[in-house]
Amino acid sequence: MSVAKLLNWTLAQLNIGANDDYCWAAVSGDASFRHYYRLESNGRSYIVVSAPPEKEKNHEFVAIADGLRASGVLTPEIIAVDYQQGFILQQDLGDQLLLPLLNEGNVDGWYAQAMDSMLRLSQSALSDLPVYGVSLLSNEFALFAEWFVSRELDYTLSAKESALLASLNDILVASAQQQPQVVVHRDYHARNIMIVGKQLGVIDFQDAVLGPVSYDLVSLLKDCYVRWPREQVVAWVEQYRLSYQALTGQSFDTGQWLRWFDLMGLQRHIKVLGIFCRLWLRDGKEAYLVDLPRVIAYVEEVAGLYPELESFSKWFSETILPLAEQQPWFQRS
Repeated sequence: MSVAKLLNWTLAQLNIGANDDYCWAAVSGDASFRHYYRLESNGRSYIVVSAPPEKEKNHEFVAIADGLRASGVLTPEIIAVDYQQGFILQQDLGDQLLLPLLNEGNVDGWYAQAMDSMLRLSQSALSDLPVYGVSLLSNEFALFAEWFVSRELDYTLSAKESALLASLNDILVASAQQQPQVVVHRDYHARNIMIVGKQLGVIDFQDAVLGPVSYDLVSLLKDCYVRWPREQVVAWVEQYRLSYQALTGQSFDTGQWLRWFDLMGLQRHIKVLGIFCRLWLRDGKEAYLVDLPRVIAYVEEVAGLYPELESFSKWFSETILPLAEQQPWFQRS
């Protein structure tokens, strides 16, 4: 990607001459292949994205951004797009992520606001979204065995162990499919939520799907980058159940809702163990390793809560955990 070409394209979209005053600077990126830049001119600021079309879902990003905004979710306004080159010019929502501002004194308020936005997102009128069904859920689950167990821990699963994981996947998929299917951001956590004035903005939504109602709730409340006490999380889960019921007119048992949430969390965190290791081993992104112990703790917590998970819990604690503890990145928080 030519930065000069991206800059010239941006200046042309905004009718800024080469000799006009402007400021152009790189902005820190994320786990994708996208590169971000900020252009400031005449008191206004813009974000410019270079997203290789062969790697990134640019059409989806633009369509979903427009759809979410129409549903009352604050997302960056798309100003111009060149799909062939993978260039996107969009509104600048600023730099303030939610994550670094969270503390015990303010998290209830921020999460209440984030869950309100999530509720609107879940009911967005988006069409043609992929379905978060058996195939996608199972493919994600398989990342755990390939990238975390085999490649990172250098452990070879036996046929019996593979069967144990297949059985667990069946349990988790069945639970996911029992739930109301809504619009799911798929990575709705405090690094993808921005504070814009008194509002919360949402970014990184191009992988949205139609999927289980508890998925985004897990992403937020059992964030891979910050952890809160179980009792507090359960209270938030119940708060969202009541809000969802009030909005939709549907009714759900408290215990069933919490079980859906917990099993969805187990699916997500098992997947994330594989994804974070893939980011390290394939893409050289070492920063995600420091978060693996937190994700492991989430897996341990839920695996010990439900009788149907007992076999997996025993195997994970006796076989996988000792191998993880030998890794240089392992450190209990």
